[in-house]
Amino acid sequence: MRSLNIVGAGHVGRVLGRLFAARGAFRVQDVLTRSPASARAAVAFIGAGAAVAGYAQLRRADLTMLAVGDDQIGPACAALAAAGLLEGTTLFHCSGALASGELAAAAAAGAAVASVHPIRSFADPEAVAGAFAGTWCGVEGDAAALAALEPALLAIGAQPVPIDAAAKTLYHAAAVFASNYLVTLLDAALRAYQAAGIPEPVARQLVRPLVEETAANVFRLGAAPALSGPLARGDLATVDRQRRAVRAWDAATGRLYEALEAPTTELARRKRATPPA
Repeated sequence: MRSLNIVGAGHVGRVLGRLFAARGAFRVQDVLTRSPASARAAVAFIGAGAAVAGYAQLRRADLTMLAVGDDQIGPACAALAAAGLLEGTTLFHCSGALASGELAAAAAAGAAVASVHPIRSFADPEAVAGAFAGTWCGVEGDAAALAALEPALLAIGAQPVPIDAAAKTLYHAAAVFASNYLVTLLDAALRAYQAAGIPEPVARQLVRPLVEETAANVFRLGAAPALSGPLARGDLATVDRQRRAVRAWDAATGRLYEALEAPTTELARRKRATPPA
């Protein structure tokens, strides 16, 4: 079984490490994090591997996973190259925002390089590890690196999807729209309901069916057919009243409302231009 070193073992590194080890995809060898204590905790979560305290203690491995913050990918890669651990191996990082080109120092040292980005929220590592099957992973990099990684990803239930390395930042922005900014929009809705006199716990109950039904319609029909509401109907008078009311209540949220008008108007135009199924 091919060996795997893990550098950086936050939520993503721990989950992937546990799954790779449990499914026999790789033999987890050494785990290096910011502190010996966190490395030991990561090894305990993964259920395999040995905690090490520095790059000098890392043994050579067939593959190395960088599950560090984006700003640490370059320094970690350089440290591995300086330690002479990369020639003839595969190095991959897990960033959604950066491409495998960030691993240029590793490629120069003779490693095959790639990036693997699981498209999931890792807020609860235990839960994600238990329900990882079917997770899409954006992958790009050297053909040799992908040939080593894709069977392992399939073994842990992932669905690899090739992405354009040159558009990696746009790819990651898509996830921000779908996840991070969605939370911001839901927060605006919850606060507006509260401003209308509805307690926050009740507001969440009101919002939930709207969100779930809307999301289900988008996934079933597509975005344009799923659009409803005043802009979809062309009810500009209602939109104007809402814009002024939101602006008067909270200026920042008013700007958010206005910023969404133009793209929603374009979506409504696409809906009208699309014949019913």
